[in-house]
Amino acid sequence: MSTTGQLEAPSQAGEAPALSCHGVRVSFRDHEVVCGVDLELDPGEWLGIIGPNGAGKSTLLRSIVGLADYSGAIALGDGQAPGAADVALVPQFPVLPKGMTVAEYVLLGRTAHLGWLARESQADRQIVSSVLHRLALTAFADRFVSTLSGGEAQQVVVARALAQQCPVLLLDEPTSALDVGHQVSVLELVDDLRRTEGLSVLAAMHDLSAAARFADRLILIDHGRIVAQGTPAEVLNADLLSAVYGTPLTVQPIDGELVVLPASRRHDKEPS
Repeated sequence: MSTTGQLEAPSQAGEAPALSCHGVRVSFRDHEVVCGVDLELDPGEWLGIIGPNGAGKSTLLRSIVGLADYSGAIALGDGQAPGAADVALVPQFPVLPKGMTVAEYVLLGRTAHLGWLARESQADRQIVSSVLHRLALTAFADRFVSTLSGGEAQQVVVARALAQQCPVLLLDEPTSALDVGHQVSVLELVDDLRRTEGLSVLAAMHDLSAAARFADRLILIDHGRIVAQGTPAEVLNADLLSAVYGTPLTVQPIDGELVVLPASRRHDKEPS
């Protein structure tokens, strides 16, 4: 992996970012997918990444955890490159191993905290039990992951990432396979953890209304470049979103929250 290694730790007053990216570029063959992205994730912040399919959202997250070669610099607040005990990823398309139970799979999240040849402790198993309970997955503990539905599997992958107990959580379309009820419960659990335990969240989100509800700030990416960033109210502009997504969209305040909807295709006819 091509990187610049470490960044200098911030010298200015104030809290260092939980994670920063400077000039991050990712290319596949001759095509640049991520084009010089700069971002800072503050401690305890939920930073949402939005943009159309193919914009580079997933690739950016994969580069942060070392799954995609990149140039530029990615670092924690102390200037060190993030490791497995620092950043956990919930991938969009997880691969679940056959012959492994849900409890065993979620326990893999503790691997980053184990020493060489060390075995999971009772404390590790208790962490797994707690996460399964919070996600209402206790009844699934002894089921093989290969028997799970798409929505069930998505919840189990989230559970593994939470069991990893990293200070930074990366979510790549974490609720794409979930029904509405489970979407809300998973996102609310993540939101609760970041508020109570200081978890910092960087999430690529397909649902723009959910992004508006949960994220403190949004970054809009198009063709690998950041085209807008700021609060949800600043970024979720109907004209901008319509241009980037290539379809007419409207942004409506409903019950104090922003909701992004396709523009109506109905055309009122003038009375004859």
